[in-house]
Amino acid sequence: MRLFRPLLAVAALALAGCAAGGDGTGEAAVPSTASGSLEHLAAEARCAPDLQTDADEIRQALCERGEERYVLATFATDRGQREWIDTAKDYGGHYLVGRKWVAVGHEDVVTALRATLGGTLERGAAHARHGG
Repeated sequence: MRLFRPLLAVAALALAGCAAGGDGTGEAAVPSTASGSLEHLAAEARCAPDLQTDADEIRQALCERGEERYVLATFATDRGQREWIDTAKDYGGHYLVGRKWVAVGHEDVVTALRATLGGTLERGAAHARHGG
């Protein structure tokens, strides 16, 4: 879907470059996955959301956690969310995924958010290019 391509640029900018590899798994107790509006999720994460996209299919905002920025997005449908994530993962990055929402940012940021919002961690493709 062409609608989601401009949103990927925002997500890529929020990632501020390629994330380094590593799988620090300091697993803490994960709460039940949060749900609700973008504003509700942002409040749970103690974020004052800077709304970037407000459409029927997706609402997307930039948030800050200390010096790190991340994207918080909510979706009208599960299918729209999965299509967005599947396309965005081609650009790498780290994703915290809940029901009809996603947070995208550096690994340490989404891991820390998980302690508040719950959800599942997913990782995008590596940024390495292969010749061919």
